Amino acid sequence: MLYCSTRGGVRGWDFRDVLFSGFAPDGGMFMPESVPVLSHDTLRCWRGLSYTKLVVEVASLFIPSQLIPRKDLDALVGAALSGFSVPEVVRVAQLKNGLSVLELFHGDTLAFKDLAMSCTVRFLDYFLQKEKRRATVLVGTSGDTGGSAIQSAKGLSGLDVVVVYPRGRITPVQEKHMITCLEDNIHVFAADGCSDDIEKPLRRLFADQELVQSHGLMSLNSVNWSRIMIQLAHFIHAYLQLSGMEQAEADATLPELEVVVPTGGAGNIAAGYIVKQMGLPLKLVAMVNANDIVHRTVTTGDFSMAANVTQTLAPAIDIQDPYNMERVFWLLLGKDSASVKNMMEEFQNSHQHPLPEYHRKLLSHVLSTGTVTDEQILDTIRRCWEENQYVLCPHTAVAVWHHYNCPHSPGLNRCYIATASPAKFEAAVQRAGLTYEPPEVVQQLDKLAERYQNLERSLNWSKDWEDKLREKIQSVRSARRNGVTYYN
Repeated sequence: MLYCSTRGGVRGWDFRDVLFSGFAPDGGMFMPESVPVLSHDTLRCWRGLSYTKLVVEVASLFIPSQLIPRKDLDALVGAALSGFSVPEVVRVAQLKNGLSVLELFHGDTLAFKDLAMSCTVRFLDYFLQKEKRRATVLVGTSGDTGGSAIQSAKGLSGLDVVVVYPRGRITPVQEKHMITCLEDNIHVFAADGCSDDIEKPLRRLFADQELVQSHGLMSLNSVNWSRIMIQLAHFIHAYLQLSGMEQAEADATLPELEVVVPTGGAGNIAAGYIVKQMGLPLKLVAMVNANDIVHRTVTTGDFSMAANVTQTLAPAIDIQDPYNMERVFWLLLGKDSASVKNMMEEFQNSHQHPLPEYHRKLLSHVLSTGTVTDEQILDTIRRCWEENQYVLCPHTAVAVWHHYNCPHSPGLNRCYIATASPAKFEAAVQRAGLTYEPPEVVQQLDKLAERYQNLERSLNWSKDWEDKLREKIQSVRSARRNGVTYYN
């Protein structure tokens, strides 16, 4: 299995190269040169697997055993997923009137990103130890990615993690998961801006090839292929559990499953579309909040950023640059790298690209969308509680609104992706009129010491942030070379 860039400038890279790269050198995103197709027999064999074993099977399709032997892969994934709070790692909540919620939030930071992040960090550490080298991870986060990267990588000797989050635009629990980690390899910045503001200096730092090469700089956002690869398992697991395929005859057409996903950076949507390409009959629905670029793109072809990011009750999807849509476009256009390059470069430069109607129709055939207001989020949280005594986080409510407002086709099973625990979003739950007691592990966060640095909004803020982050990366690497701890 080899990998190429969606923009055509790179081909023939292996998994290890891609794992350490984030964006491709031509600015594109890495994808497998060919997508494996799963047979009906394979899917039936996989039905009895635990979630952890399923992740191993999926990862083995994309990681050759010459790079990570199967017994090592088993051990790495097993260790990564061993600390989750439920033994099955992920869980399906079967609620009234066919509402099936796939809970992906039972990791350390109570968000779905713990699943892919913990595995990806184990893969990184495996290669770093093997090669006796170090790397620096630079992460911009809209709320959950930063905490997940920190909790997955804290204390690892070969890895430093630099995280930038938007101050005042995430919940206290999301913030505490980052700023209370005092390990010497964790470095946290609070930026006076939104997630899309943070992306600007980060892109310039990653474009500095001398910095990237000399400091082993890499990304753990869902730009990183390994994150998307592990997320494929969410959709395959959902299909095996909820599609009703076990009732189909051996040679019959597989039943369709509708999967509804709260969407921001579109990493889960990209993973779902790849799984669809692998032969699973998924009907994908991307639900968004007021930051509705994915919805506008699908329904009208308006692939353009709004002037500002709107703060909502679902902050992790307050995103105007759904960067993983580049992977969707690449597959949708038959791997036409030239078209994707032109499209995405225009979008990056002007923040807009009117989608040709032919392309929009292609997209609308594989992806449906909807948009949800804050009031509708609160209504959904209330209704789900009243009917099921089940508390949704506001992001999951963005998805579940679809259940209450879009007619259910007879014979079509549905799955709603729960991306985070309501414990991370207590204020939103309380605004819905619910009394919610967060678990003890969340309450303990308030008692921990904190460490972080501010990135202030200056006249030339983007360049200033870039300079401060560059200085941090360089000074941390200098301390490592000298064999001393960074923080006293």
